[in-house]
Amino acid sequence: MQIAIHNLTKCFGSLRANDGLSLSFAGGQIHGVLGENGAGKSTMMKLISGYLRPDGGEIRLDDQVVHLRSPGDALRAGVGMVHQEPLDVPAFSVLENLLCAAPRQALPSRAAARTKLLDLARQLHFSLEPDAPVNQLTVGQRQQLELVRLLLCGARTLILDEPTTGITAAQARALFAALRQLANSGSTVLFVSHKLNEVAELCDTVSVLRSGQAVGRQLNMPQPQEQLLQLMFGAAWNAEVRPPQGREQANGHAVGTQPVPTWQLEAVRAREGNLTLANVNLELPAGRVIGLAGLDGSGQQILLRLLAGRMRPEAGRIRVHGQDLSGASASAYRQAGIEYLPADRMLDGVIGALSLTEHFALLQGKGQLVDWRAAEREAREAIAAYGIKATPVSRINSLSGGNQQRAMLALVPQACRGIACEQPTRGLDVASARAIWQRLLARRDAGCTIVFASPDLDELMNYSDQIMVFFAGACSPLMARNELSSTRLAELIGGVGFTPVMSDQ
Repeated sequence: MQIAIHNLTKCFGSLRANDGLSLSFAGGQIHGVLGENGAGKSTMMKLISGYLRPDGGEIRLDDQVVHLRSPGDALRAGVGMVHQEPLDVPAFSVLENLLCAAPRQALPSRAAARTKLLDLARQLHFSLEPDAPVNQLTVGQRQQLELVRLLLCGARTLILDEPTTGITAAQARALFAALRQLANSGSTVLFVSHKLNEVAELCDTVSVLRSGQAVGRQLNMPQPQEQLLQLMFGAAWNAEVRPPQGREQANGHAVGTQPVPTWQLEAVRAREGNLTLANVNLELPAGRVIGLAGLDGSGQQILLRLLAGRMRPEAGRIRVHGQDLSGASASAYRQAGIEYLPADRMLDGVIGALSLTEHFALLQGKGQLVDWRAAEREAREAIAAYGIKATPVSRINSLSGGNQQRAMLALVPQACRGIACEQPTRGLDVASARAIWQRLLARRDAGCTIVFASPDLDELMNYSDQIMVFFAGACSPLMARNELSSTRLAELIGGVGFTPVMSDQ
């Protein structure tokens, strides 16, 4: 299927997310779409897949103008989209999700659905069991289910929006192999990403968006990485910001001094699901960035939630600046100056239907009239200070991922003493990730302790002052970043030479 858009325009208030876009994508190829967060990539894909309606311009499928009023219209026309967070019903099984989402004519019976599911999964080398509950699948398997559903419903064009976010390297390889197989069979694949190495590995062509417009059209791959970065970010592109060296003298603490730790954990034990984090003795110093490394489900998420009061330990004590908060609520931790930035910002971090002004109004406290002028003033100041592409009244869920992340960080009080971050740059492009880290490092230099978990070894090595490794529910002692190499860190994550910190009790 050939896709062409001409003069496509979409506005959200005064923001022109797509500004006269004209692009075409040939059938039987994998097309990369690059751009920084807020460039208009996701908006364009939602227009092509029927999730949004354009304010101007036209969409052509196989040279026929189409008017897509819903995702159902798009799927009937042969276009399906896989979102960053797969659309499924966690309480249902794999087969039940397939049945409830597909038209009756595509899957006329439960037996037919089971047969088609197993056949297509086998062809694509996917690991999907029809009776497995979806809430027990990995993000990668849920993504595989969504791909199978779209294909069984007749999709000939597949749109994937940041599909490798939150999946393992092995699952990414399986996904890439399946996409190549589909393209070879004639399908059109639109691959939206900010990861240049993935686009270089997978795509036949690449188009680049910036500020809602196309600044690079159907460039044949490979292309020099520096050229693509210049197209993505324009004159704003500079070398990546790295943390300053010689951190031993930072924050006014000379070598050998012992400031009061932000967190102290004594023989802490906590459990989530089948994983137990046991006998943790740990001190996290003030004014440091602590990176938590490990495979998903190794225990680092448990520690972050303990540090923010989102979980209570089964045993042991947690002190924040000397205050015992072992059994306290999350609000008590916030009163002590601890903030939490979750990986799923729209679920746990912000309220998507509210504006930044309304968020600041919520932070004014209980039992008083809302000062809307002050809330709007704070929103305008945050937009300017954090470079958020929005207005004070823009709904958070209308912003790009990078702008949502900046907005969430802008809501964190400047006086906070510790921030627990779960994948602080998840799904962000290079420039947006750099901007987030500039803000986090500024807070560190003001004395705040930043504890963050990330699956990205480069991010851990670039920004951490100290690193802890988690393996099967055990954690290592704190290690100085400059004493580790990426290779050694990868070995420790895999359990090679891993030595857990031991309890004194």
